[in-house]
Amino acid sequence: MRIALAQTCMAWEDKEKNIENAEKIIRSLKGCDYCFFPEMSFTGFSMNTDVTAEDGEETLGRIMDIAKNEGTGIGFGWARRAGDKAENVYSIVDAAGAVVSEYTKIHPFSFSGEDKKFSSGRKIDIYTLCGIPFSTFICYDLRFPEVFRAVAESVHAVIVPACWPASRSEHWKALLKARAIEDQIYVFAINCQGNVGGQYYSGDSCVISPNGDILKSLSDTEGTIEFDFADDTEKYRRKFPVLDDFTEDFRLS
Repeated sequence: MRIALAQTCMAWEDKEKNIENAEKIIRSLKGCDYCFFPEMSFTGFSMNTDVTAEDGEETLGRIMDIAKNEGTGIGFGWARRAGDKAENVYSIVDAAGAVVSEYTKIHPFSFSGEDKKFSSGRKIDIYTLCGIPFSTFICYDLRFPEVFRAVAESVHAVIVPACWPASRSEHWKALLKARAIEDQIYVFAINCQGNVGGQYYSGDSCVISPNGDILKSLSDTEGTIEFDFADDTEKYRRKFPVLDDFTEDFRLS
């Protein structure tokens, strides 16, 4: 399975320009099965939901058409209106244009007021891409190991799209490695890069193995990581069976 991680500098709240850029990126790829974009891929991390949130599925429909036309699966983030708030959603469509996953961010970033504008997701999603079991978590979810452990025994890889600021880039890199090591999973992390909406992002998109090795990374520039994912997760787990010792019955006395 060949995966691309598109580290983009999004034009602030400009869906049309960002979707056009995404289409160009996808067309430039050669033989990739899936291309993944950062959180809120076509607006930047904006809480101006009056502008960015959609009542219907306009963006989803457009990305489904691009995936089908280009023969490449696409993962992307967007805002969907939900009552008096919105939802921070990450959808994945396959090369036929069919939706294979939809995840709503479980942990809105309350430090920035995201919880005032976005509702919390209530469901973890497990899905299969090219026969490999995956899950998705978004940005701030990375700080909560419980949700990663909840899927660890069922998946071999996790997609982590984000708009994670450069001021906390060391946290980003440390937490990504920790999630990979403790749950013995591959982590595919996609961050934005550049000045977006008055915030600077260093990117630091990367691929991390279950052993915590950074196999590919990209920092301080726009660009695309391409990675041939030959899933050896179970082989690694058999050699070092840490998860066999996990018990949900443990309680502090």
